[in-house]
Amino acid sequence: MESYDFGIVGLGVMGRNLLLNMADHTFAVAGLDLDTEKAASLQAEAAANHQIKATTDVAAFVQAIRKPRAIMLLVPAGKPVDSAIESLLPHLEEGDILVDGGNSYFPDTERRYTYLSDKNIHFFGMGISGGEKGARFGPSMMPGGDEVAYERLRPIFEAISAKVNGDPCVAYLGSGSAGNYVKMVHNGIEYGVMQLLAEIYDLMKRGAGIADDKIQETFAKWNETELQSFLVEITGEILKQKDEDGTPLIHAISDWAKSKGTGKWTSQNAMDLQVPVPVIDAAVNMRDISKYKPERIEAAKQLTWEATSSSDVAEDQLLKQLKDAFHAAMLLTYAQGLAQLTVASDTYKYGLELETVTKIWRGGCIIRAAALEDFRQAYHRNPDLRNILLDEQIGQQLLKLQENFRSVINFAVAKGIPVAGLMNALVYFDAYRSANLPTNLIQAQRDYFGAHTYERIDREGIFHTQWG
Repeated sequence: MESYDFGIVGLGVMGRNLLLNMADHTFAVAGLDLDTEKAASLQAEAAANHQIKATTDVAAFVQAIRKPRAIMLLVPAGKPVDSAIESLLPHLEEGDILVDGGNSYFPDTERRYTYLSDKNIHFFGMGISGGEKGARFGPSMMPGGDEVAYERLRPIFEAISAKVNGDPCVAYLGSGSAGNYVKMVHNGIEYGVMQLLAEIYDLMKRGAGIADDKIQETFAKWNETELQSFLVEITGEILKQKDEDGTPLIHAISDWAKSKGTGKWTSQNAMDLQVPVPVIDAAVNMRDISKYKPERIEAAKQLTWEATSSSDVAEDQLLKQLKDAFHAAMLLTYAQGLAQLTVASDTYKYGLELETVTKIWRGGCIIRAAALEDFRQAYHRNPDLRNILLDEQIGQQLLKLQENFRSVINFAVAKGIPVAGLMNALVYFDAYRSANLPTNLIQAQRDYFGAHTYERIDREGIFHTQWG
């Protein structure tokens, strides 16, 4: 009794793999699942040198964990998390720690954090990225909660996390729901970069008619350059996969895209905070428009477009332009997500350090990329950086990429191919670097029809005009 270091509730793929990961690192771990088959499966999978206890008995599970108890919930977000908490509460004591390891919406984490704090139970919301393989061999983890209580979790989490140059891809991020918030924005960035890659693929395939093998080879080569990232890597792997008839499997996959809502949460909250994240917004919108398949098929017959002038360029030149366009748009997508984290940290009093966030994203997670080391260094140079675009080195990269970026947008428009992610990335860049925007006209319009007033640039005060 009370001899196990850590417990996990929910022995699905993620829960089972995390427990096995912990056991590999010599921690004694306990697992709870009401499904007897899942509990038995974990026990059967455990190696001879693993200290693993799998059970369906809530009381026995809690009693097996040493005090202060550390228990992670890996159940579906929403009501199942609340139900799991309530089932454990009668068996917990003051000072015990609960960790929600799912993709919970951050206001739910704040509510649970307050509710359990009143009972002197420590609650953490922790984003976990890396999928099934990451959970088993090293994920990126984003915990938020009580900093003192984190010391009970830190040795275990650092041991099982992914490592980059020996640095663990986990760190205490901040109070309350900081961990779930960072994971939400992580997922928003993920949406954005996936959309950009889909658009680049479409420009290669439908826009330029490049051969399948050449497209696959291009993404694989890009992953050996400054574009190295998990999402570029798997794009190359996906395009290599053959169907049963030997043709690329990608051609047989429906374009009706699914989502679980975390990208939408990022966009919604960004609007609440008045932080522009147009690439993430576009990625959510394009998944939505993909669902209108029957209408799109009908529209394709009626709303045709024939290019009025030649937009063709040499293949090698186009691939260079596409590479630079993706590079620029990717940097701008991360910039938007990181800017949202900056404002959210101020608003919600998280105390985020973005050098730490970018550091733990470098390995294990879905959005890991070589560029994250550049971002980490930028925040190291200036921890108060409000937007990554204001870092001189990042800014210079974008300036060098922008000519080819603009050429790709022109190519897409001439071909009639939708590139909402790429276009919105360029719009963000051009708007952010504009000392003056035409929104002065909007201010005047608001005052004209609604007497909403406006400010002047030549003197202080609030003004209203009797227009006309």
